[in-house]
Amino acid sequence: MPVPYVGDELHHSGWNSCSSCHGDPSANRRFLILPSFVSGRIYVVDTRDPKAPCLHKVIQSEEIVQKTGLAYPHTSHCLASGDIMISCIGDKDGNAEGNGFLLLDSEFNVKGRWEKPGHSPLFGYDYWYQPRHNTMISTSLGVPWAFIKGFKPQHVSDGLYGRQIYAYSWPGGELKQTLDLGNTGMVPLEIRFLHGPSRDIGYVGCALSSTMVRFFKNPDDSWSHEVVISVEPLKVKNWILPEMTGFITDLLISLDDRYLYFVNWFHGDVRQYNIEDPKNPVLKGKIWVGTLLKKGSPVVAEDENGNDWQCDVPEVQGKQLRGGPQMLQLSLDGKRLYVTNSLFSSWDKQFYPELVQKGSHMIQIDVDTEKGGLAINPNFFVDFESEPDGPSLAHEMRYPGGDCTSDIWV
Repeated sequence: MPVPYVGDELHHSGWNSCSSCHGDPSANRRFLILPSFVSGRIYVVDTRDPKAPCLHKVIQSEEIVQKTGLAYPHTSHCLASGDIMISCIGDKDGNAEGNGFLLLDSEFNVKGRWEKPGHSPLFGYDYWYQPRHNTMISTSLGVPWAFIKGFKPQHVSDGLYGRQIYAYSWPGGELKQTLDLGNTGMVPLEIRFLHGPSRDIGYVGCALSSTMVRFFKNPDDSWSHEVVISVEPLKVKNWILPEMTGFITDLLISLDDRYLYFVNWFHGDVRQYNIEDPKNPVLKGKIWVGTLLKKGSPVVAEDENGNDWQCDVPEVQGKQLRGGPQMLQLSLDGKRLYVTNSLFSSWDKQFYPELVQKGSHMIQIDVDTEKGGLAINPNFFVDFESEPDGPSLAHEMRYPGGDCTSDIWV
C-alpha cells in the first residue's frame, strides 16, 4: 500500500486496540496507526483485508501542530480508554523542548496532549506504560534538527543527545522523576517493561553507550536503574571515531519474560539473553547478520594483540546480507525472530549506503527456546530491492494478531 506523499519517513506503528482494551467487546485490532517521523503526518491504515491494506485517514501535520504544537511523532500505543497515544520528539522547527504526547480519540481525531502542562522534559522518544504501578516511563533520543541530518560526534559533546529516562504518573500525566543514566546510558532508545502485568521491572537499550539498563521500582514507589549488560567497543581504523560502539537500536522481551533480545547495528550481531533473573542476564545466543566490519570494507577492527580483523557476512538464498540488524519482532511462541536492517534514511546513507542503493531486507532467525541459541533460517528472505518504485528501506514489523512489542496488559 503506497501513501500519497514522499519523504514521510514511516518509522514505527501501533494498533488502534490491543490487550489493554480487553473489557471492551467492540474493540477490534483493525487499524494500524502509522506516524511519519519527519513529515509529522499520521496515517491510519485499514487492515481488514490483511493482503490488501488501504488508507483510511490522513491526519495532517498542520492540524497536529495547530492543536498541540507537537511534531516528529514516534511511538504509538493504544490505551484502555480507546484513545491512542503517540510520543512526539519535538516541535515543528525540530526543537527538542517542544516534545510531548499526542492523544487521538477512537475515531482518530486530535484530542490534544496527554501530559500535564509544564511536564514535558527536554528530550523524548519511546515509552511504555505499566497500569498496575500507575507509571509510564519514556526515553530520550535528542534534538530532531540535529539527528535527522545524520550522526555527528560533535553533537554528542554539544549536549544534543539525551541520557535520561522519565517516570510519569499513569494515567495522570505528571512527570514524577527524571533518572539521569549518565555516560553509561547515552541515547536511551527503545524501552520495555516485562510483560507480566504486575511486574515492576524493565529494560532500556542505550545506543551510544551500548548498554542495557534495567530499571526497577523501589519500596517507596520511586524508580532506580543499573547497567546489567555492556557491549564492549571495538578499536577500529578508517572510521569516524577510533572506537566503534555496538549501537543498540532495538530490543524486545519474549512474551513469557524468559528472554531478552537486542541488536548491535554497527557491530552487526543479534543477541539473546536469559532474564529469568532480571538482575543477571545470561548470554544464550549470538549471531552475526551484517556489520560495518565486513570483509572488503575500508573499516577494520583491531584486536587486543594489534592484529587487524574483519567479519564474514552470511548469505541467505544466494544474497549477502546488507547493513546491520536493526528492528526486531518475535512470534508469539518465541520461536521465530524477524530482523530488518534500516534505521533511518539519513543514517542508512551515512553508515550503510548499500542499503539505500539496493534496499534492505528481512530475515528470520530460528530460536531455541529451551536451551537458548539462534540460527538463520535459510528458507526465509524478503528482499526489498525490487519494489515497483525502486529499492525500499524496511523498518518496523507488526503481527496482525498482536506481538511482543504492541500489547500492554492491564
